[in-house]
Amino acid sequence: MKVIFIRDLKGQGKKGEVKEVKDGYGNNFLIKNGYAVLANSANMTKMKNEEARRGIEETLKVHDMEDLKKEIEKKTFEFQAKTGKEGRMFGQISVKQIKEALSKEGYDIDKKQIHLDHPIQSLGMHYVDIELHKKVIAKMKVHVK
Repeated sequence: MKVIFIRDLKGQGKKGEVKEVKDGYGNNFLIKNGYAVLANSANMTKMKNEEARRGIEETLKVHDMEDLKKEIEKKTFEFQAKTGKEGRMFGQISVKQIKEALSKEGYDIDKKQIHLDHPIQSLGMHYVDIELHKKVIAKMKVHVK
């Protein structure tokens, strides 16, 4: 019996995968519990249409993230910091502060998307990576005064 997995099942198959299984296992476990459907022509067509729709949505999302990347990279985000006699900063610019600055500008970015290679502990211009999508990473300009 051929089945199409509609959910991931550890050790058996991933969503969208077509696999040959024993009749009893397919009917009594996979199909009954909603892990798979019978691989007939109607379900195969439905699966292909679903994959095509997901591909189009993914392309549109990447395109939107590219536009957002261009917007973010045009701007320079400024932060004020207290310094000592020799120009050394007290403390550092944190991910939370960067997220708040982005929120003030109207960008809905999660803290997990902001990647700091090292803490910002000095004055001047710094670049922070923001992972908008797996394929789209923006370089945000942070100027510390």
